Amino acid sequence: MHPVLHFSNRIQCLPVVHGSGDFAVAVREILLNERFDCVAVPLPPSTQPFVERGITHLPNVTVVLQQETEPFANTNWSPGQGNEFERVASFVPIDPCQPVIAALRLAMQEHIDRRFIDLEVEDFEPQSSYLPDPYALKRVSVAQFATAVLPAIRRPRRDQHLRRISQMAARLHDLEHKYESILFVCSLTDWPWIREAYQSQKNEIQVEPAVYDPELYRMDPETLVFLLGELPFIASLYEETRFELDSDENLSVDGVKQMLLSTREKYQAELGNRGRKITPHLLSLYLKYVRNLSLIECRLTPDLYTLVTAAQQIFGDQFAISLAETAREYQFCDWLPYGDFKMSIGRGQFPDGGLITMKNRLEGPPVAWRSVRLNRKAPQEDKQKWAMQWNPFSHCSWPPEDVAIERFRTHVKDKALSMLGNDLARIEKFTTSLKDGLDIRETLRNWHTGDLYVKENPPSRGQLDCVLMLFDSPADPRDYPWRITWHAEHDDESTLSFFATDFHVEHVGPGIAMATYGGAMFLFPPRPIRDIWRDGRFDFVDTLEERLLVSACHHSQERHIAVLSQAAPGMGWRRLAKKYGKQLLHVPLAHFSQETVQQLRMFHVLNGRQVRSYAEHFIRKA
Repeated sequence: MHPVLHFSNRIQCLPVVHGSGDFAVAVREILLNERFDCVAVPLPPSTQPFVERGITHLPNVTVVLQQETEPFANTNWSPGQGNEFERVASFVPIDPCQPVIAALRLAMQEHIDRRFIDLEVEDFEPQSSYLPDPYALKRVSVAQFATAVLPAIRRPRRDQHLRRISQMAARLHDLEHKYESILFVCSLTDWPWIREAYQSQKNEIQVEPAVYDPELYRMDPETLVFLLGELPFIASLYEETRFELDSDENLSVDGVKQMLLSTREKYQAELGNRGRKITPHLLSLYLKYVRNLSLIECRLTPDLYTLVTAAQQIFGDQFAISLAETAREYQFCDWLPYGDFKMSIGRGQFPDGGLITMKNRLEGPPVAWRSVRLNRKAPQEDKQKWAMQWNPFSHCSWPPEDVAIERFRTHVKDKALSMLGNDLARIEKFTTSLKDGLDIRETLRNWHTGDLYVKENPPSRGQLDCVLMLFDSPADPRDYPWRITWHAEHDDESTLSFFATDFHVEHVGPGIAMATYGGAMFLFPPRPIRDIWRDGRFDFVDTLEERLLVSACHHSQERHIAVLSQAAPGMGWRRLAKKYGKQLLHVPLAHFSQETVQQLRMFHVLNGRQVRSYAEHFIRKA
């Protein structure tokens, strides 16, 4: 290492940012590239056997607790007094991405002596400072990183902090007489003051108070996000690459990409065709947006809030929820012979349910917890309760979705009308007006002459009162058991006949269910018709699409019918329409955004009009 990090010929200091996977990788590289016979860490000696026992259980995460106060029952407590005797404890996270834990882990594997040299205290005072993003280690050395932040490191003022620095300096002097090469791993904010205290040679080992015995607990996998320095998913990737002997130098960024791909797989498996298409182009836009948000917050790598916020704004609530759940996953959660300890923000819960205030011995930069408003998926118990309370004699649509699908119907109708006049367009050589635009095909055909050709579309002849939308063709009747005709509630709505998935399967709120269109027929202006699925006049056809087509030909009062589908109608369908004196105008589904189409296909069924007053609080888009 650089001479600036040498306290003496026998002691080298390695300043780290606690909780950083990048610094954990740097610690491992230095320990493997240089020879040391002792590793010193800023932890009190009483925690050493428990910390090392927890390290033997890695990659399973444990936590070492050292209580500072014992539970005390105050019989004279009243509601206005508060809890004056709340239990408090300091803790050491046995986190594979903690640089101190990584140093101890490798030292144990290489049979290097370990020394815990911090001061034993009855009431630990944590220290935390804002520091540069550790991802900078990809371009600069540890020495350059440590010296660059020197002007921003404040001199310690608290008495306990000064006593701890003095104790560590004194113990380093003591270790220097026993070992030839010592690696001292400490916080980036402490190393210049420990160096200063060490060089002053005025430190003596202090008398330490009696402290409570530490305890070792297994961490509850559901609350690891409150303990680990990195996201649990990223931390598990560090362990996975360690086992497979792969490179983990860029996991702080590559891990985010892998987490994104894993989220996409789960999202597509859960929603199937109802979900948005997460294309490589959208992922590229997402990563650029995340980068910009991170730079705005003076970071080189994104935090969980940035990742989830960007996912919500680009992919929707459901993908953002899937991403947040994926980020909390840690794949190494074996059973251990210790009780499960749960954590939250600055608080912990013992296996017996008792609560305790937590203080981190390896405190990293301050963490800002921010909330993101997401419409979560309902628990299975709530879905079952809502299904039991459903009234089968009353249901209606949700107006915002009615407006969206009617606008889309109008757009499809206009597209079909414009196609109706394409065959009648008149092409002429450009003189003084572009008219309805350049005719590229004719212009290229006469490229050798250098002339431009323009086209003039005649006014649309005829009208359309029926639009047929076939989103899934050929449709499997087993996938779309719900078939019904809905009549318009007002003059701006169409008469709608459709086949869709069973809405009873997916309850999203009290009196709110969700289904997916397979195909639909729109009649506008609306008119009363018999339910086409119970009309015996259409029983001569076999498929769901043909029944919609025949009913459209029967009820339409115009000559043309617009058909939105992936493939053009075949000769059989055209002959069927010709029997009714109709012509089919095919509008390719590929002309529209697939994301928009997927969102329009999903619609909600409400158990009565009164549900509309609160439906927006439960309805979420994919």
